[in-house]
Amino acid sequence: MLLDASQSQLVLVDYQAQLMPAIFEADAVAQNAVRLGKMARLFEVPVWGTEHNPSKLGENVPDIRALCQRTLSKMHFSGMEEGLGEWLRVPAKAPQGNARSLPKHLQKPAAAAEERNMIVIAGCEAHVCLLQTALDLLEDEFEVWVVTDACSSRTERNRDAAFDRLAGAGAELVTTEMVGFEWLRTAEHPAFAEVLKLIR
Repeated sequence: MLLDASQSQLVLVDYQAQLMPAIFEADAVAQNAVRLGKMARLFEVPVWGTEHNPSKLGENVPDIRALCQRTLSKMHFSGMEEGLGEWLRVPAKAPQGNARSLPKHLQKPAAAAEERNMIVIAGCEAHVCLLQTALDLLEDEFEVWVVTDACSSRTERNRDAAFDRLAGAGAELVTTEMVGFEWLRTAEHPAFAEVLKLIR
């Protein structure tokens, strides 16, 4: 199965100022997170951020924070424990009018809200906040796509253990370029040239 931009959302987990200096390959990881956020904007994919205990670890680095529509401040390691799932689910539309306003046969059916169940997720630390958020997303029946080159931990071993566990739990492991080209699908897409600029 390929990613579909119209069904995708991007979650960027805990790229925080006080944490990033300790992260393995932090510069490359943060650059790929920025690429993901910029590509998401090209495809009108919603972008959400999380920050773990920001009073101690600081906000997400500015380039990443600026790409997020909203950023969830959390104390649980999993963002799902603190309301991320409510952001990712399309709210049900309230019925308009009342039972007396029109006879039932004249009422228009409510348009179904578009579901975006493909969650593209990346962040730090891969074996803690990213892992727990992704596992909870899977438990909540989202499709989860972990962008491996935009994720890391303080050690390579912890990062790789997280990827093994996530793959075993049913998450798809992808790279930043895979996400971009799957959202594009064709070199004729209007965003093709812009995506190439971001990748090169």
